[in-house]
Amino acid sequence: MRPSGLIGILALIAAICSWETQAMATDGLITIKSSFGPADTMKRLETEVTAKGLTVFAHVDHAAGAAAVGLPLRPTDLIIFGNAKGGTPLMQQAQTIGIDLPLKALVWQDEQGATWLSYNDPAYLAGRHGVGEPAKAAITAMTGALHAIATKATAP
Repeated sequence: MRPSGLIGILALIAAICSWETQAMATDGLITIKSSFGPADTMKRLETEVTAKGLTVFAHVDHAAGAAAVGLPLRPTDLIIFGNAKGGTPLMQQAQTIGIDLPLKALVWQDEQGATWLSYNDPAYLAGRHGVGEPAKAAITAMTGALHAIATKATAP
């Protein structure tokens, strides 16, 4: 192997390792560390969602629900959002993907006090439901939009 090829491979490995310290992907769940606390991350997330022209359908504050029944839970807040233009092509291919739509993102705080943003990878959802080639453009657009939204919500 030429030295320049080895340097390129090492640079790629270093980039992946540094990315993995800030983001994780497990079974279709993408999790990104936020530079902000839970409340600020959620505010930034909602701002980016609406800036992309998506509708916020609901917030589910799991920590408030837990507190209402006397149980402790670190900040755990879910936002449900989307639009028919993005989701309908997927449901036209496989209506069962409607169980995973609209999109959702969870802002949560771990035991060490770090804040994270998690969301489902649209490509994983498409595979899970057998969404075919005709919806590939919609999946690609959704993936790009979610990545951009998550990055702006979590990065300084």
